[in-house]
Amino acid sequence: MRFRRSPANEAASPPATPRAVRRALPPAGQLRRERRTLLLVREEKLRDLGGLMLEMYRRDQFRQDLLVDRCIELGRLEERLAELDALLAAAVSRGKTRPAARCDCGAPIFWGSKFCPQCGRAVAGAPLPAESP
Repeated sequence: MRFRRSPANEAASPPATPRAVRRALPPAGQLRRERRTLLLVREEKLRDLGGLMLEMYRRDQFRQDLLVDRCIELGRLEERLAELDALLAAAVSRGKTRPAARCDCGAPIFWGSKFCPQCGRAVAGAPLPAESP
């Protein structure tokens, strides 16, 4: 006779945090296409909302619940557009990192350093301390 474990008996794994999940960015072209499509849908929904409001005014019959639902839809579209803009910025800047500054000895030089951490040479761009007479 076999018994199944109930879900309460199983050890629950901790929920994945946003930092733990890392997905690859979609191609920039795909993001641009989705953004362009959403902009067209947004424009159409804004026009429909304006027409709906005008028609309600003409008939003197306002339905606030209907207006709120349409505004919520538009808010979701705006959120997705903002998300797409952030993804596009990340996708475009993905390959545009500057190479790290290096000393003559080959060690990386950190921003704000005045001397090389490995060999102790003065960094070329850093001001040297003033010598006392």
